[in-house]
Parts: sequence; C-alpha cells; structure tokens
Amino acid sequence: MSSQHEVLLQVVKALEEGNVPYVIVGSFASAAHGVIRSTMDADLIADLRSEQVPQFIAALQSEFYLDEGAIRRAIVHRASFNLIHYETSFKVDIFIPRERDFDKAQFKRRVIIPLMGEEHPLPVASVEDTILAKLEWYKAGGETSQRQWRDVTTLLSLHCPVLDLAYMDVQAEALEVRKLLARAIRATQDQREEER
Repeated sequence: MSSQHEVLLQVVKALEEGNVPYVIVGSFASAAHGVIRSTMDADLIADLRSEQVPQFIAALQSEFYLDEGAIRRAIVHRASFNLIHYETSFKVDIFIPRERDFDKAQFKRRVIIPLMGEEHPLPVASVEDTILAKLEWYKAGGETSQRQWRDVTTLLSLHCPVLDLAYMDVQAEALEVRKLLARAIRATQDQREEER
C-alpha cells in the first residue's frame, strides 16, 4: 500500500496547493477506520472548479495520465474523472460533489486523521458516511460485491457502539439504501451472537 499511498499524497498535495476542498472516501477511508485490504484505486470527492483546472493539471501532468476534457466534463455534469499514475498504473478517481445533502454532509462531517501513518493528518469521510457510500455502491453494482458488503459489516462491527444511527437512518432513506443498512446491522448482530 505504500506506493499507492504516495500516489494518493501527490494528488492530495495538488488539491491542497490549489485550495480545492476534498475528502478521502472509499477503501482508503475504510482503511483509516480499521478495514485494511488491497485496492485497485483511491477515491476522493473534490470540489474542483473550472478556474482551478489549469493549476491542477500543471501540478500533476508530468506524473499522471489525465484528460483535461474529461475533467471539465466532470465538473459540468457533477460526475467523475480519473488520473493514472504513469510509474505504478495506480488510479485515482475524483468525484465532483453533487447537489444533494449526502455529498454536502460528507464534507461537513469529515474527520481529520493520520492516514497510513502519515504525520500530516488528512480529511477522511466519517465512519457513518463511509458505510452509507459503500451501501450505495453495493446497490448500484446489483448487490453482488462481497468486498463492499464485507467492508460495510466489518465497519459496523468495529464501530457500532459509537455510530450515529439516527443520522445514518435519515441519509439511508434519502440514498434508498435503508433496507440494506438494516440488513447489514442485523448481519453484524447475528455474527456477534454466534461469537458469544
């Protein structure tokens, strides 16, 4: 994970130097909250604006494959684009936040913590938001990804006593994953019962 971590930090540095608000999500957020596993990419939500694109590209173009047209289209359509590190082929997916409460909440509720032993703490999605986002991805993928489901249940198992379940319930309803959240909580409780 060290080389992947270094690649992520290059992108983070470019965002910070350009004063672009961002939050680390996905598998790196899961790892920060205790679920470490191999991953094929890193995911960030970044509120990149059109006028910030030239500086962002200049900071990364020598080390990464990137497509300015794709970046600008992602900004217009509130979608995503990716960067591919030349040396390692590691991919960083950047999502432009959509105009919905959940995307705004991920920025407001992000936690600043050291990532992978990094001395400089970084903004990472909260445990609750990481679980909810993974449930949304799980549903979007046809509820077939065992890795996403395992991440969700492991995070629930590790953090259940301190989770803001009321907040999660409201957001899960808005994201249309309330039934999946209830199922994941039940699965976690059943697992605990079996272990007793």
